[in-house]
Amino acid sequence: MKRFLLTIFVVVFLGSCIPLRIAPNIKDYKLTQGKRFKKGLPKKNVFVFEDPKDANEFYDYINTKFNLNDYYVDVQVPFLVDGNTCYFSFYEVEIPTKTINLIPMALDLALSKSADMDPILENAYSSRVGNWYIAIEVFSDTQEDCLAEDSISREKVLSYLRKLKNEYLATDNYNEVVFKN
Repeated sequence: MKRFLLTIFVVVFLGSCIPLRIAPNIKDYKLTQGKRFKKGLPKKNVFVFEDPKDANEFYDYINTKFNLNDYYVDVQVPFLVDGNTCYFSFYEVEIPTKTINLIPMALDLALSKSADMDPILENAYSSRVGNWYIAIEVFSDTQEDCLAEDSISREKVLSYLRKLKNEYLATDNYNEVVFKN
C-alpha cells in the first residue's frame, strides 16, 4: 500500500508545473501605479486592460482615430474632457506567465543516469506564455496626473478611457472610427 501511494505521489508531483510568475487576469480594467504593475512604466497612475489583439493594433487604432499620421501616436495624444485638454500616453506591456515543467527534468535525469546521455529535453524545462496589456497614463497641460484619487477630472477621464477601450476592443476595421467621430 505504501508503494502504491508513493507511486501516485511521484506521478502527481512530476505531472505538475510549478508557476514562477503568473500574469494578472484583468476582467475589465485596473487602476494602479505604473511602476507597481510593470517595471519601466511611469510612477503615475495608469489605466490598464488586457489586449487580446495583435502587436501594434492599439497604436494603429489611436493613429487612425485621432488622425495623427504616425506623429506622437503613443505620447501626448490630446483629447477633451469638459472643455479642458488632457493628454494620454500608452504603453504595450507584456507580462509572461512562467512555469517550471518537472516531467522533462525527470526524464532527462533518468536518461542521464541510465544511458549516460546528455539532456535532450532541456528546452522544455520551463515554459512562457505572454499576456499583453495596454497601460494608459493621462495628464493635463500642467503635467498633473488626471487619474490620481484627488484629481477633479478623474471620473470623467475614467469614463472616457472606458469608452475608448470598449471601442478599441469592438472595432476590427479602424477606419470605421473615423466615421463614428
